Amino acid sequence: MSDNRRSRLDTPRETRRQLVRRPAYDADAFGTFAEQFARFMGTARFLMWMTLFVIAWMVWNTLAPADLRFDEFPFIFLTLMLSLQASYAAPLILLAQNRQEQRDKVIAEQDRQANARAHADMEFLAREVASLRMSVGEVATRDFLRSELRGLMSDIEDLSRREPEDEPGP
Repeated sequence: MSDNRRSRLDTPRETRRQLVRRPAYDADAFGTFAEQFARFMGTARFLMWMTLFVIAWMVWNTLAPADLRFDEFPFIFLTLMLSLQASYAAPLILLAQNRQEQRDKVIAEQDRQANARAHADMEFLAREVASLRMSVGEVATRDFLRSELRGLMSDIEDLSRREPEDEPGP
């Protein structure tokens, strides 16, 4: 029964336990660390501390007694340390940039959606204003009504003047 089940392609395999477990890490925590590291490396404070460190290293290894110097050759160990620092800094900065790019994509999509909604609202309002203009064009204005009323008043006055003439006297 077990051999028949293993040979079928529509059933998933049983998971095997690995002899050596892969290390697990929280990608968000690591990404946050990378962003903080990249932000710190882009500050004047970092440049100041790094400059002070390099100057102290160079001064110590040039002015200190020969037996107390720890970088005997012309700053090869300093170069190695700076290269090591740069080799770790570059991927961390790239990771921080990738995370920022993903955030920028989300913000750009939200802005695009907001712009589309605003555009639809503006088109709706433009249609409403056009329909109101058409409706107002059909509505009688105050001046039109006054002119019509004046015309009717003059017609009434004319009729009232003619009526006594048309009636025979007693």
